[in-house]
Amino acid sequence: MAAVSDWQRVLRLGKYLVHDRRRLLLTLGLLVPVALAGAIQPLLVGQAISVLRDESRLPWLTDLSVQDSIRVLVGLLLLAVLLRLGFQGVQTFNIQIVGQRLTARIRDDLFQHALSLSLRFHDRMPVGKLLTRLTSDVDALAEVFGSGAVGVLGDLVSLTVIAASMLLFEWRLGLLLLLTQIPVTTAVLWLQRRYRKANYCVREELSQLNADFQENLQGLEVVQMFRRERVNGARFARTGSAYRNAVNGTIFFDSSISAFLEWVALCAVAVVLALGGWMVTGGAMGLGILTTFILYAQRLFDPLRQLAERFTQIQGGLTAIERIGELMEQPLEIIEAPDARPIPRHGAGEVVFENVCFSYRQDEPILNNLSFKIEAGEHVALVGPTGSGKTTVIRLLCRLYEPQRGRILLDGQDIRTIPISDLRQQLGVVLQDTFLFSGNVADNLRLNAEISDRRLKQVCTDLGLRGLLKRLPEGLQTELRERGGNLSSGERQLLAVARVAIRNPTVLVMDEATAFMDPATEATLQSDLERLLQRRTAVVIAHRLATVEASDRILVLRQGSLIEQGSHLELRARGGLYAQLADLQERGLARL
Repeated sequence: MAAVSDWQRVLRLGKYLVHDRRRLLLTLGLLVPVALAGAIQPLLVGQAISVLRDESRLPWLTDLSVQDSIRVLVGLLLLAVLLRLGFQGVQTFNIQIVGQRLTARIRDDLFQHALSLSLRFHDRMPVGKLLTRLTSDVDALAEVFGSGAVGVLGDLVSLTVIAASMLLFEWRLGLLLLLTQIPVTTAVLWLQRRYRKANYCVREELSQLNADFQENLQGLEVVQMFRRERVNGARFARTGSAYRNAVNGTIFFDSSISAFLEWVALCAVAVVLALGGWMVTGGAMGLGILTTFILYAQRLFDPLRQLAERFTQIQGGLTAIERIGELMEQPLEIIEAPDARPIPRHGAGEVVFENVCFSYRQDEPILNNLSFKIEAGEHVALVGPTGSGKTTVIRLLCRLYEPQRGRILLDGQDIRTIPISDLRQQLGVVLQDTFLFSGNVADNLRLNAEISDRRLKQVCTDLGLRGLLKRLPEGLQTELRERGGNLSSGERQLLAVARVAIRNPTVLVMDEATAFMDPATEATLQSDLERLLQRRTAVVIAHRLATVEASDRILVLRQGSLIEQGSHLELRARGGLYAQLADLQERGLARL
């Protein structure tokens, strides 16, 4: 079953090679000339010795003098060497180009597929492990294709040509040498299967090593503040030790193959010398033919050595293909329905949840038959204790996850029947944790929106960002470090709000957008937010009483269920959970 799976995965690579079929055909077409040029060299050396010893030689040499025969043989030997080197150079050049193009296409597809996978997959897949598949595994595949796959075919052709040559000149010694290949091949294949399993462990341990390394770098501030260097260092050392032990396992099998082949090759040469010497002394064979067979015996095992080395690469490549295939075979959870139809660019903005059930894990439900309706243009605040499902509501509305039951409607249309790009154009989302890409400020504001520099500056001015842009060295062209590290949290949040305003969404979703702003910055932005919210539906996750009070309606969640709804005054009058949370916040003891 595993072999069939490997073969199917290898066949899938064919679609990446269609554009380079000419180079591939040229490379494959040169296999036979290269093998013939290599196989003729021992024959020419043996014939030179036969000429010098006046032994039987090839018919076309019988009419030539010794000097002329040697000149012809040396010239042919030089020509064979040059031709082989030239053909091999062309082969190597072409196959390396094809290999790099292959891996570039695979890496692009992997990247696109990884971006298309739902957050549910990424929640359980550490970033370091994913990066290993996008980098190390793809590089291993490039190495296999560049020097392994075509090299194996070349070695097989060389073995065939050498075997045929030996049988033509002296079938008894040739047959003896070929019989030694049966146990050798059996032993090599047995060791290769063990190597494959060991190499898979290496890849897994390398993924874990990268995951630990990436986690510690991302959490470096916490590591240093809480003096976790020694503890995390010890844990990383254990991961490194596991990786080293796994690598040692592959070294054992790799060295075992090499040592075994060297031992068998020496034994084969010794047998040829013993039997051939006996035949030469008995007059059954000339010294030139014996020399040819000794060289053939050595060359017979050269392709086997290379096959063993390349099989090691190929096993590593098959492991890489298996791991890459596992990622590519991950199903896309968020897909567009066949009957998906566009929604008007500027719709009304009505949002409806109908009996929505959702859980990140089967045994831990987050939302339980949640139903509510947000009228077009209505401003609604989501309130509830931590873990009540507020952020999950936003994620489901944006189709970052799919609910297990129920449906979500936007302007009366199930969001699963709306093209994903259209749906997310309708939604403007400002999260509490703002992510900024490396690049300049303008690119981070535009993202995929087509907007001129003049319009971009006007939007920033309208949102009160003129002061921020003046503080930046080059304004909108200021380069940002990774995740906007050269900006404060409040400044990053200001850019996130501007990024949404540029898109003019129908529904505005805000997860405590002013959480990281100082009072002065928040006051500056508040009037602009009110203008941004005009004639738009707004869903706000709020922890501050002032933000909640300004909402048209408040939805109170607890353990994934809607337990209260109404205005601020109505809910305070009822004395329920919202009233308790509001009282606690007024006393500075809790957040909404």
